[in-house]
Amino acid sequence: MSVIQEYLRYNRQTILPEIGDEGQEKLKNAKVLVIGAGGLGCPILQYIATAGVGTIGIVDFDTIEIHNLHRQILYTENEIGKSKVVVAKSVLEKLNPLISVESFEEKLSSENAARLIQGFDIVVDGSDNFTTRYLVNDTCVTLGKSLIYGSILGFEGQLAVFNHQGSKNLRDLFPEPPNPKDVPSCSLNGVLGTLPGMIGTMMAHETLKLIIGLPGLKNELVLFKTLDWSFVKLKF
Repeated sequence: MSVIQEYLRYNRQTILPEIGDEGQEKLKNAKVLVIGAGGLGCPILQYIATAGVGTIGIVDFDTIEIHNLHRQILYTENEIGKSKVVVAKSVLEKLNPLISVESFEEKLSSENAARLIQGFDIVVDGSDNFTTRYLVNDTCVTLGKSLIYGSILGFEGQLAVFNHQGSKNLRDLFPEPPNPKDVPSCSLNGVLGTLPGMIGTMMAHETLKLIIGLPGLKNELVLFKTLDWSFVKLKF
């Protein structure tokens, strides 16, 4: 595509004085890895792709199931049974042919985490379990990578930025993961489909701000309760 087409595509954000052509160039040169292509991952991927993040990686080993469709908006009923990362990559490339999308159809583990993460500048964790969240956090700390964190349950969500320019990480907030038996899950307790859309979009927004160099969360945890629209920011 020509420079004119790039200008027309991104004009509504580059006219913001806080972004401009310089900020758009930062987005173009950024490399962001998204862990999970599910409820949080879908809006994260959609928005960072259309905003012009130049290189996006997707890690997920799962296939599309019918119960995913009420909240995982990159997929349709025609794609049930197909690989999430394969379908997500195809959709993102259609949404924005200017970007590069890399798919990793594998389960994140202690054996492959460093290999998958080391080639990216920023990691966005859209996983749905504490084992993966702590593995992602610890690997980012070891490799010096910034991490966008989010989680959802029921009608509530959380958002934080870890390990960015000397800021604290997940273990500074919660030193050890909880016992899996004590942790409720969306599969058992449910989630309204719009909630991951909201929290995932907030995670994407914070990712773009971080890339551009705009003020973001630092040693703060956002708690967002959508039943009464209460919004609390805790320092740690």
